[in-house]
Amino acid sequence: MTDASAAPAAGRIRARLAELGLELPAVAAPVAAYVPAVRSGDHVHTSGQLPFVAGALPATGKVGAEVTPERAAELAAVCCLNALAAIEDLVGDLDQVVRVVKLTGYVSSDPAFTGQPTVINGASTLLGEVFGEAGAHARSAVGVAVLPLDSPVELDLQVEVSAPTAR
Repeated sequence: MTDASAAPAAGRIRARLAELGLELPAVAAPVAAYVPAVRSGDHVHTSGQLPFVAGALPATGKVGAEVTPERAAELAAVCCLNALAAIEDLVGDLDQVVRVVKLTGYVSSDPAFTGQPTVINGASTLLGEVFGEAGAHARSAVGVAVLPLDSPVELDLQVEVSAPTAR
């Protein structure tokens, strides 16, 4: 067996991300006293992930006021990529993800805004596109008054993994 014949199995999720025109960012540095992700048995839990791009928030403010729901959904997808980067950094390879178990999304909402589920669909849709059936997950989409650094959205993931931690 040659190295080339083994290549398709390794990096399947990375390849899928590339097909979608997406790239995992560097793991966002924690903004307080926590770690980006933690493993307990066969589950990995991420800390809340903000939509950092190159270390900065591309938008701030309340959804339904300063930030449109459409832009917030895009930012939810960025949060999701940041969460996947934290998972990969911990376990070594996203191909170890057996399934996405739970997504919890927080939307900094104008008091009149009630479209939190639509905003968090930005992340849910991405998970389905990346993981297929294994990306189907339980979910909560919660409206909140304010998020860290005035971020419009934040999310955390829980995934089940198959292999021992590589790092």
